[in-house]
Amino acid sequence: MRIMAIDYGDARTGVAISDATGLLAGFTTVIHSRRAEQVARDLARPVREHRGGELARGFPRNMDGSEGPRAELYRAFAGQVEEACGLKPVLWDERRTTVEAHNILHASGKKMKNHKKTVDAVAATLILEGYLTFKRARS
Repeated sequence: MRIMAIDYGDARTGVAISDATGLLAGFTTVIHSRRAEQVARDLARPVREHRGGELARGFPRNMDGSEGPRAELYRAFAGQVEEACGLKPVLWDERRTTVEAHNILHASGKKMKNHKKTVDAVAATLILEGYLTFKRARS
């Protein structure tokens, strides 16, 4: 079963999809939209095309583990995603994923001005990898 992860942002949303076994991160893409309802509709396409069976959504938490200021917005968006995709998203802690994504891109030699194009997909991959690791540890 393929598992999909989403890094929802104001202007771009990163998407990462696992391989068919649900063990490794594979395909990534970025959805360019500022409108939550459009992003939710656009997410339905890769769910269908890649036959996604599970969905992990980055969820903002503060460093102390409490919910961040955008938590309610993200909960509402999770409802829109569920309606559009037919999958109930698992809200997954996304603390430091964007910072780590920038570090990965910088370490690979990408210039900061070029990070914008791919940082959301890398952050979604980090969310997916964390979620896949969690699932493996539980089984």
